[in-house]
Amino acid sequence: MSRVVLAMSGGVDSSVAAHLLVEQGHEVVGVFMRHGEEAVEACSVDGKQANCPLLPLLNNRADHKQGCCSASDAEDGRRVADRLGIPFYALNLQAEFRQIIDYFVDEYTAGRTPNPCVMCNNWIKFGKLFDYADSIEAEFVATGHYARMRLSVEDGVPSLTRGVDKSKDQSYVLFGIERHLLSRMLLPVGAFEKSKIREIASGLGLNVAEKKDSQEICFVTNGKHDEFVRARRRNIDTSGQIVTTDGQVVGEHPGIERFTVGQRKGLGVAMGEPYFVTRIDPTFNQVVIGQRGELARNELTAADTNWLIEPPPEPFRCLAQIRYNAAATPATAEVLTGGRLHIKFDVAPFGIAPGQAVVCYEGDQVLGGGWIESE
Repeated sequence: MSRVVLAMSGGVDSSVAAHLLVEQGHEVVGVFMRHGEEAVEACSVDGKQANCPLLPLLNNRADHKQGCCSASDAEDGRRVADRLGIPFYALNLQAEFRQIIDYFVDEYTAGRTPNPCVMCNNWIKFGKLFDYADSIEAEFVATGHYARMRLSVEDGVPSLTRGVDKSKDQSYVLFGIERHLLSRMLLPVGAFEKSKIREIASGLGLNVAEKKDSQEICFVTNGKHDEFVRARRRNIDTSGQIVTTDGQVVGEHPGIERFTVGQRKGLGVAMGEPYFVTRIDPTFNQVVIGQRGELARNELTAADTNWLIEPPPEPFRCLAQIRYNAAATPATAEVLTGGRLHIKFDVAPFGIAPGQAVVCYEGDQVLGGGWIESE
């Protein structure tokens, strides 16, 4: 029997993941990671973090509520754990999660579009959670992501692939996992359609069977990321002009953090026809807008690459995905020196955004990727 640390968010996916792992004969330890922004703020006094009553590891199954940092999601996770008869702990990762928040805010104020979900997976879910797994001598770490682990028939080498449910596939946000950790990852729900996961939860009588999926960034509780950024960078003025691609000034904006490349709605100007953000210039705080055709780019360069295979020494064919919700498209990739990557697309995609990740696939297998720095 293998001991498995499972990240339990209180949602239906990680809850069913717990059931599937128990069915497979694993010794499952459920862990809820306390890092929500409302928890951070609730533990603050005059803008400074006070001593929070949460311990790094709460004892006794986390079946008591902490006054400042309790969460209904943690309670949902605890109920599921009790139902399945597995231990359930809460880890206080607020200090670590502040790194995610700082990254998020810094990227927007620099005119880039961050992806905090990828960073959370890299630094916390498959970073700190492995540290915790090691501390309790657990062999595996598992999550409720819709992706799959596959072992090579020839040599048993693990690889990361897309989930069965293509509409829910989350392999893109897992590209940054360190390759040596793949052999210790378990992704039990990736072999199922989402509808089947809900059916399993309902059949087990789990209270989260019909719980809605989270649609927003977990720490931006009101869904307005620009307000979130401005509240944390009050000493920086990012307001400026809205200009067309030919340099015509057509309006003003309250801050570049309100915009991302490819954005159409909420531009704050009426052009008489659809216009999109084509570029953000943080030097002059300009938001450049143009027609859809001006969003198309044939190539990009990415930095800080991570590879889940041995990176090919020569240019290679792949499917490249430039956003979580974008389709992967045929391209030629070339690994450059200094941890960089060049992608040339067969057909130019629209809305390549600096700050987002580009991920390379061979069929359903994740090869690796990097962070878009230019187009």
